[in-house]
Amino acid sequence: MNLNSISELIRRRRAVFPKFYLAGKPVERALIEQLLENANWAPTHKLTEPWRFQVFHSEESRRRLGEYLAEYYRKNTPEALFSEEKWKKSGENPLRSGAVIAIVLHRDPLESIPEFEEIAAVAMAVQNMWLTCTEAGLGCYWSTPKAALEADAFLGLSPGERCLGFFYMGWYDMPEIPGKRKPVSDKTRWL
Repeated sequence: MNLNSISELIRRRRAVFPKFYLAGKPVERALIEQLLENANWAPTHKLTEPWRFQVFHSEESRRRLGEYLAEYYRKNTPEALFSEEKWKKSGENPLRSGAVIAIVLHRDPLESIPEFEEIAAVAMAVQNMWLTCTEAGLGCYWSTPKAALEADAFLGLSPGERCLGFFYMGWYDMPEIPGKRKPVSDKTRWL
């Protein structure tokens, strides 16, 4: 891969939401394993490798995830703000997806480096997954609802672990959307 190829891949990366997924079309385990392996090569200070993943691949596991998300929304949304459509979508999105991965931060037990560095490492692992999905033609997005941030018991997490969101994936059918960014020169100061 040359510099132009990696630049082009980065610029093609998009969030593709479950409403565009081809419902019921599974994501092959081998592809998921490859994107997890690529995630595993993210930079990590002191080699703490703070990322952990829980893969909701089977229809049954995705159904359980959908039930958890829908129930969380129902229990934690004030009646005045409750949306039947959002409740339904929160339960259906995992089933529309070919797979969903819980993104988990696993803190260095000695806490030898600052937490923000561990979170940054996990985010870089997710970027590696996202770029792998983009290259494979697989839609994906990282969802961070409050239900994910409070999913420790649902996921059976250990002390020192915390869910940072859910990574939805699915084969999709939608037109490519051109990306938009403000010029980097507006965000850069040369010294």
